[in-house]
This record gives sequence, structure tokens and C-alpha cells, in this order.
Amino acid sequence: MRKLKLILLSLILSCGSCKDDPKPKPKGFLALEYPEAKYERVDIGCPYTFDKNEIAEIAPSRNRIPCWIQLDYKDMNGSVFITYQPVKNNLDSLLADAQKLPLQHTIKADVIEGDVYTNDIHKTYGMFYQVDGDAASQAQFYLTDSTEHFLTGSVYFNSLPNFDSIVPAADYLKKDIRHLMESLRWNY
Repeated sequence: MRKLKLILLSLILSCGSCKDDPKPKPKGFLALEYPEAKYERVDIGCPYTFDKNEIAEIAPSRNRIPCWIQLDYKDMNGSVFITYQPVKNNLDSLLADAQKLPLQHTIKADVIEGDVYTNDIHKTYGMFYQVDGDAASQAQFYLTDSTEHFLTGSVYFNSLPNFDSIVPAADYLKKDIRHLMESLRWNY
């Protein structure tokens, strides 16, 4: 009986020692999925209209300036802040301010890419800035007709910047911003 126990024990130990060497497992990332975007036209009585994602809720900006709004994405804990200013012989200073905003994130950003946006049919011209890295804002844009209207927008999340954590939400909001830019119409 003792001999049988020893044979079984050695058999168990020999089977357990035939495994491959342990290998570290790759880091896992949170797989966040968001609903397919469905857009609706928004007219809030301002000199501009646009399409917004149905999951975004419109709220007035915190400083209550007319036609300054925020699009809140509650499930993502983020917002797109939109400001509007009329052009009154100040286009150069409005453009300079809008182009400085993304540069404020260069300390934390890994990359800032700017894409020119032009829509001659609807007289909408501007820039879209994609910011990668642990910056406070992951995307910014401005649009103008060059004569009367100037609009800016920025994406912010209500959390400490950690690019790896917010990539899915940031990518989703960047698509929404691009749609907003393409659908923007000026009210003359």
C-alpha cells in the first residue's frame, strides 16, 4: 500500500512538472463600447445650428454667456464646451486665441495634430486639433465664416488626465466633433 502511494505521488509530481515555463500575461485594457451615434439637428436660437449626438445633453455654459453651451456626455463623464463670438473687425485676434489653446497642452501632450477644415458651400472654415497624451483636452476646434461668426469647441473629461483610460471615449467624442463641424450652418 505504501509503495502504491509513493508511485501515485511520484506520478502526480512528474505530471505537474511537465508544464511550460510561466510567461507574463499582457496588460489588459478596459473595453468600453458606446452606442452607434444617431444625430439630431439642434437650433438653440443662436447664430449657428448643428447636428448633435442624441446621447449628448445640451446645457448652458457655466459662465452663462449667450450661445455658449456644453454638450454633456454623462456616461463618459465628459463634455464638449462650445463658445461663440461675433466677428467685429477682430478676426485676427480670435484666430490667434483659438490657435493658442491647443498649444497650452504641449507640456502633457505626446502629439498635437491639426487638420484644416474647409466647406466653401456653407462658408465654414477652421481647424480640428487632435491631442494625444495626458493633456486636459483631447480635441479642440474652431470654425468661422471669416466675416461674421466665430465658434470654438473643446473636449474635457471630469477626471484626471490619463490618456490610456479615456482613449475609447475620446475617440468617440472626436467623431462627434467632426460631425458637428461638418453639419454646422450659420444663421444670417
